[in-house]
Amino acid sequence: MSEETIEVQGMTCKHCKASVEGALSGLDGVNKAEVNLDKNQVTVDFDDDKVTVQKMKDEIEDIGFEPK
Repeated sequence: MSEETIEVQGMTCKHCKASVEGALSGLDGVNKAEVNLDKNQVTVDFDDDKVTVQKMKDEIEDIGFEPK
């Protein structure tokens, strides 16, 4: 398992938090996704044999947020 913290712009509320966590948690290989709204970040525990950081960033972008 690996852990990655991704900066995400555009998250402002609990609904945003739930959207990002839900989208990432739905990816095969993601064990846990936890958003910190104060820091504009999501920390993801994942299996890097099943999912890439780029795939997670693409998923974040697909739901309307801007990963860095």
